[in-house]
Amino acid sequence: MADHLDGNDMLGALAEIFAVDVSTAVAPCTNCRQRNVVAALRVYGGPNAPGLVARCPGCEHVVLRLVRGPESAWLEVSGTLRISMG
Repeated sequence: MADHLDGNDMLGALAEIFAVDVSTAVAPCTNCRQRNVVAALRVYGGPNAPGLVARCPGCEHVVLRLVRGPESAWLEVSGTLRISMG
C-alpha cells in the first residue's frame, strides 16, 4: 500500500464540516473494533487526489472518506461504529 499521512492531515478538512476539534474524537473501526482517535488514523490522498481516505492503523479498513467539491463536501463514516467526543 502507498505511503500514508496521519489523521492530523485530515483535520483541516474536517474542521470545515464540524464546529469542534475532532482530533481527539474516538472512531472505533467496524472491522477490528480498535478504538482510534481521528488524529491516529492513516490518511491517504493529497492535494491532487479527489478526496481523503482514512484507514484504521490496526487492520487498514476504511474508517472515513472525505470528498470536497467547490461548494459541497461529502463525509462517509460507515467504517466506524460512532464518532465520540469528550
